[in-house]
Amino acid sequence: EAGIKHKRTRPYRPQTNGKVERFNRILQEEWAYAKAYNSEAERQACYPDFIEYYNQRRPHTALKGASPASRVTNQPG
Repeated sequence: EAGIKHKRTRPYRPQTNGKVERFNRILQEEWAYAKAYNSEAERQACYPDFIEYYNQRRPHTALKGASPASRVTNQPG
């Protein structure tokens, strides 16, 4: 739905699983538990903004401080 496809990581491939685990940790630290939300609905409402920030503006060490979006050459708009 909405262009999202479920992907499975390869078994016994820690390099791939590590990326997923790191993303999950970032979600916990910087979105899910970064502040006190009044409800789960309020937390969920903040998720799209966090993902936009994560992809467009958040500096990533692995990209030498660049954002993931800076690596994409065919972005709309």
